[in-house]
Amino acid sequence: MSGNAAIVGGGTTDWGERDATWKDLAQEAGKATFDDVDGLEPDDVEGLFVGAVQPERFAFQSHVAPLAAELLGIDANKMIARTELACASGQAALRYAWLAIAAGQLDVALVLGVEKMNIGKEYMPEMQSNMTNVLDREFDGVNGLNGPSHFAQFAQRHMHEHGTTREQLAMVSAKNKNHAAETDFAHYSRNVSVDDVLDSYPIAPPLNLLDCSGITDGATGVLVVSDEKAAELGVDTAAYITGSGQSCMSSNSINNLPSITTWPQAGEASREAYDQAGIEDPLEEIDVAEVHDCFSISEIIEYEQLGFCEEGEGGEFIEEGRSELDGDVAVNPRGGLLGCGHPLGATGVSQALEVYRQFAGDVPSSRAVAGDPDTGLIHNLSGSGSVHSVMTLGRDPQ
Repeated sequence: MSGNAAIVGGGTTDWGERDATWKDLAQEAGKATFDDVDGLEPDDVEGLFVGAVQPERFAFQSHVAPLAAELLGIDANKMIARTELACASGQAALRYAWLAIAAGQLDVALVLGVEKMNIGKEYMPEMQSNMTNVLDREFDGVNGLNGPSHFAQFAQRHMHEHGTTREQLAMVSAKNKNHAAETDFAHYSRNVSVDDVLDSYPIAPPLNLLDCSGITDGATGVLVVSDEKAAELGVDTAAYITGSGQSCMSSNSINNLPSITTWPQAGEASREAYDQAGIEDPLEEIDVAEVHDCFSISEIIEYEQLGFCEEGEGGEFIEEGRSELDGDVAVNPRGGLLGCGHPLGATGVSQALEVYRQFAGDVPSSRAVAGDPDTGLIHNLSGSGSVHSVMTLGRDPQ
């Protein structure tokens, strides 16, 4: 085996507040994935990796990888695992599939991300409480540092140090939600303006409601295969995994983060991935990036740490249109987390599927990346932003 691993297709459920169980979502995404790839059936899968964050809390179900295998008719006779890395769980599952194929252990792997988060409006306090589990619950959680309030700290400090404006934050949300309006599975499928974002309900200043990603049910799958299997299938287009990096920097609690203005962990993770992929200038070489815009400030900081602009210039980057579909690098063409929603375990898998579909030209022309994209990136942060994961993908193998 060559060691190359290729995404050759995938499928997704509708995302939103679904009247569906965890099992329903897993089966919907699994069926859509196999329907998308000619020549591969459940019997061909040797390894199954399931990204799922809190099924014990949201669906009262653990040991979900064997459950998913049974539901999809898969005999995962070589490797099976559930991955849990908070919001990066889907990318972690994809990384493990890549490593297993690169090591020669597998020829065909299914990566499935599934999250059932909406359990009824009457249980909203419990849903919000569940989300604080990804922080240090005994310290950060009891002090009120949930997602919006924590990311508001980053926004306030970034505005103070770099002059980032409220309007620049709103531009991120408007861009991504307008892309989501052209994405058939998105949770928030409507066009919004910058003024709409600025006028939406205040949540944690300077973040308003439309600056925040939603609580979303959804699932996505991708099939990852070896070079040899890709050749046997005769695929026309694949997204080869060319590099992968992660960084934690020994922090988890918010008071131990190295900064509340930026994430040097994202810079470390991206440099590791770029080195493996042979990328020297990400701004020039990356055509499409799916980044973790859980809040509008996140995407601005990520521009900086992923090497698209200098630190402190992220606000100018969005304002100048450099992250638009025809800009220097197209960022979040499917709509990101702000537009598609954020079913935690499914997000990273959906990002990778979007890069594959952009390579294949299998997206509406209204949100297709300009030119002929052949290099992509996915990025996830997790927990308090303490961990960052970056993966690079290319139309051609290394």
